[in-house]
Amino acid sequence: MNDLSNQECVVCRADSPRIFVADSQEYMDVLKDWSINQLDRIDKLYRRYTFTNFSVALEFTNKVGDLAEVEDHHPVLVTEWGAVEVYWWTHVIHGLHRNDFVMAARCDEIFCQSDE
Repeated sequence: MNDLSNQECVVCRADSPRIFVADSQEYMDVLKDWSINQLDRIDKLYRRYTFTNFSVALEFTNKVGDLAEVEDHHPVLVTEWGAVEVYWWTHVIHGLHRNDFVMAARCDEIFCQSDE
């Protein structure tokens, strides 16, 4: 889908560099359906995916969950009938890291490969 999804995620520590909203435009140009929202004073990537039913939404959720386990980087996933909301941010730095954008791009790939 894009080079961003093929980039490697790195282990983050508390001193890992954050990416601030003003510096994220290059990533957001690739992640056109994502937005950056501030929740609890933390910048988070957000996207709502829509599906035709709960079963397909749940299948997508499980695939994103499997990806999160492999990378040891876990989003908030809200699954409901016909939709899944995904929030990515790096907990240890209380903000956005390049890994979050990589994982968002990978979510988009999973969505493109789904039955929707």
